[in-house]
Amino acid sequence: MGITTMRPDLLNPLFAQVSGLAGVGPGLARPLERLGLTRLRDLAYHLPDRFVARRVVARLDDAAIGENIVIGLTVREHRASTGRGPHRVLAEDSSGDIVQLTYFGRAAHSARKLLPPGERRWVAGRLDQYGQTRQIVHPDHIASDSSELAGQLAEPVYPLTVGLTGARIGALIGQALGAMPALPEWIEPGLLARQGWPGWREALIAAHKSPDRAARDRLAYDELLAQSLALMLVRATNRTRRGVPLRGDGAMRARLDLPFALTGAQSRAIAEIEADMQQGAPMLRLLQGDVGSGKTAVALHAMLIAVEAGAQAALLAPTEILARQHFATLQRMAAGTGVTIALLTGRGSARGGARAREATLIGLMDGSIQLLVGTHAIFQDGVAYKNLALVVIDEQHRFGVGQRLMLTQKARTIAHCLAMTATPIPRTLTLAQYGEMDVSRLDEMPPGRQPIDTRVIAADRIDDVIAGVGRHLAAGGQAYWVCPMVRELESEDIAAAEARHAALKARFGDGVELVHGQLRPDAKDAAMDRFARGAAGLLVATTVIEVGVDVPNATLMVIEQAERFGLAQLHQLRGRVGRGSGKSTCLLLRGEALSETGRERLALMRETQDGFRLAEEDLRLRGGGELLGTRQSGDTAFRVADFDQIARLLPVAHDDARLLMERDGGLASTRGEAARILLYLFERDWGVQLLRGG
Repeated sequence: MGITTMRPDLLNPLFAQVSGLAGVGPGLARPLERLGLTRLRDLAYHLPDRFVARRVVARLDDAAIGENIVIGLTVREHRASTGRGPHRVLAEDSSGDIVQLTYFGRAAHSARKLLPPGERRWVAGRLDQYGQTRQIVHPDHIASDSSELAGQLAEPVYPLTVGLTGARIGALIGQALGAMPALPEWIEPGLLARQGWPGWREALIAAHKSPDRAARDRLAYDELLAQSLALMLVRATNRTRRGVPLRGDGAMRARLDLPFALTGAQSRAIAEIEADMQQGAPMLRLLQGDVGSGKTAVALHAMLIAVEAGAQAALLAPTEILARQHFATLQRMAAGTGVTIALLTGRGSARGGARAREATLIGLMDGSIQLLVGTHAIFQDGVAYKNLALVVIDEQHRFGVGQRLMLTQKARTIAHCLAMTATPIPRTLTLAQYGEMDVSRLDEMPPGRQPIDTRVIAADRIDDVIAGVGRHLAAGGQAYWVCPMVRELESEDIAAAEARHAALKARFGDGVELVHGQLRPDAKDAAMDRFARGAAGLLVATTVIEVGVDVPNATLMVIEQAERFGLAQLHQLRGRVGRGSGKSTCLLLRGEALSETGRERLALMRETQDGFRLAEEDLRLRGGGELLGTRQSGDTAFRVADFDQIARLLPVAHDDARLLMERDGGLASTRGEAARILLYLFERDWGVQLLRGG
């Protein structure tokens, strides 16, 4: 939601397209785009995953086996391969000791050019041993002058994709860093001095040269400060905005006939929401509840308060299938209240096509439809409301702050906003991602929900598991089978969803459906729908089923290579079962090579079903070093800051942002002007725009 014309001119070089760099043609633009590197700013912030540290040695005897070294060698002879064997180059160090430089496949051609017999060359690579012979397989670098390798003693290793080499991306990043302008300092001077952090430009350059913790921390801090400031601006602006105070008379809620008594946590959340909705400023509240904790009942109470006060409410779901599910659930729950509920999605309302859609639109305009459930279609231009006063957003993490703000402005005055998420989030991350919202937590389970029997099983017992699935299906049950990847990666032994689906379909017939993120949305919806209706007994899927589908008859979940998933993800997946009254089971299939972290994760899954505890443990186990699962599962709003940095630096950034806004003159001060540049640099400009001052 950024208006780029308002961006300060100083930042223009950073937002220039990479296509303007030397050596970037259409062939290179595609792999760069796959990595999200379309502007110079993206390249500058494409930080190394790690560094290869090398030591210069005069003789082979000075180096240990397994060490990365730089050494001067004289080339003696080439031994071409016979058949498909490797190409070997024999070379000797200054004392006459021999090392074998080994090349496989096409690399042999370049070996002949780079290593002419009789010539001295500087070689960088990892020293290994093959039988009695010391060798370097595929040397990383070869140079005729030692000075050419001076910069390779700490070599950055970048995230790559097909069609992009480390050397090529390193050269492009070098060009991007050369174009970086000097920017004014936005960090409070005392804090900068205490932390010993370099300036912004120096930190960027240093972070690409060596594992410099101070530089990485400074860059992470910038991102956290931008987020904290933007969220603070939203919050401050929200307090000054005029909403409509809503007071319900309780008449509709009194007629609610829920099959269960509200838990203490639900009653507390409803009271907090009711108090917010009575205020003049619009509500901005996040309702966090574990799978099955009863968020829908709380949301229904909130929506009925709006209707009792003579207004309308809308519930926004991220997918069509979820919207239909919510519609059915709310109709069932609110049956005795007399409230009018309608469904509106991108593909026609309810199932009645154009005529039903037209009737829904008229009902929204004249106010006869009081509650609307739907996908993003409910905020299209052609949809007008008589008096929309509450927006409930389900699966909050799918919608950014910018989208939330646009949705609440669809109303005549700013609507109250209740966001819900079934992903328990550690307190630190809640502050990082939802700092502009007040938070209600549902941390009690409704009575009568049975715990899910969770077992860890070695992957070599997969035939027993498949036989167990067969017995479960034969008895009329339904099951999920989750795989970590969509397609086999050539070099890795990963159970692919497509291969697993084919094998299970061959065994169990047509009642086996497949769902993954690369399917067309209509094909995905159709497969999910068949499963939800009971027409299919087994759903093979990737993590796309993490959020959503409610199939009470599905009481068995198999998660293959469970050690590859983060705790939060495993917990979300497990939450797809245990939704009915029947006893549910979750089988975690583990591979042979189990890391200590992997073992601890699976043990925790067996031990507890408390999502909030698992979320905190997940953060602890991942720490700063292990980012597996964070980027792909979308549970952090940050590109630079890792979990460890968020935990350490976010509270500091939050205090600094408050200091700037409350003591140091806000964005109008000298430091504030620099902070405004920071907001644009990290594309948090929706925060600036709320000030309407640009």
